[in-house]
Amino acid sequence: MSKSKINLIAAIALLAISGLFNIALPQGKDKGEIPDKIVHRSRNNPEIFVNQNAHNDRKAKARPGGGGNGISYHGGPLLLGTPNVYIIWYGNWSNNTATSILPNFLSGLSGSSYFHINTTYYDGTSTRPTGFFIYAKSTTDNYSHGTSLTDAAVQDIVNSAIQSGGLPYDTNALYFVLTSSDVNETTGFCTQYCGWHYNGIINGNQIKYAFVGNPDRCPSACEEQTISPNNNAGADGMASIIAHELEETVTDPLGNAWYDTRGQENADKCAWTFGTESTASNGSKYNIVLNGVDYLIQRNWVNASGGYCAMSY
Repeated sequence: MSKSKINLIAAIALLAISGLFNIALPQGKDKGEIPDKIVHRSRNNPEIFVNQNAHNDRKAKARPGGGGNGISYHGGPLLLGTPNVYIIWYGNWSNNTATSILPNFLSGLSGSSYFHINTTYYDGTSTRPTGFFIYAKSTTDNYSHGTSLTDAAVQDIVNSAIQSGGLPYDTNALYFVLTSSDVNETTGFCTQYCGWHYNGIINGNQIKYAFVGNPDRCPSACEEQTISPNNNAGADGMASIIAHELEETVTDPLGNAWYDTRGQENADKCAWTFGTESTASNGSKYNIVLNGVDYLIQRNWVNASGGYCAMSY
């Protein structure tokens, strides 16, 4: 991992919720993102389950395969085809350029050589992700759960956005809950993770969603640099974490597909490493250009040629 920010290696097991808003939460949880800077709250070393028993139980039922590249397939589904990506802007985002920076980032990320790394993964039928997704739509949430969120509240925010018609009900998608810097996720944002991805049952089907907080709340933990390519360190920091969570959702949406012997998913294995960097006009660093805009994002693990961290494939 990079420098010495928080050692993001922690994860959480959510208490199952039933009945309320027709939601049910799975028992184990993948959290994520702050590594030596925390990495991300998932299974292990950037993502470790706090509920180790739940983790061990799941691993005992897994069907290992696809070894040889430092990461293995455990039989679960991948996010295939051209999934949709949705954003819920939670809190106060007025006059914040993140609302234009991050949609531009997502639209440029789809189909890029960077996101093509995910095509090195496959499911039990040898079907691979396409390397494409669609940034489909966004909606806002004006502090429906205040400024202190629990894990259950994050899922409820997603459920409410769907039930209100703000966003469509989509089982082949990832819903991002992006919170403004005055909002805290009380299970460990800024101390155990910078973001995470997970899944829960809404209206009878598994819905994939992710939490990413604004790193301006804790720059030393969740921002690689405070001078950033787009002059918005919070937004640029979120871009890196969003990429991390999105590619992990593609290859391990339910927590039972691709991860290594330590429980690390593809992006965890390269967390807070950036490869070759260039210097922008304002002195900040970047390692990728999307839609003509510079960004500094974490590398991803290539599941080929023995396995390695890279910015393209």
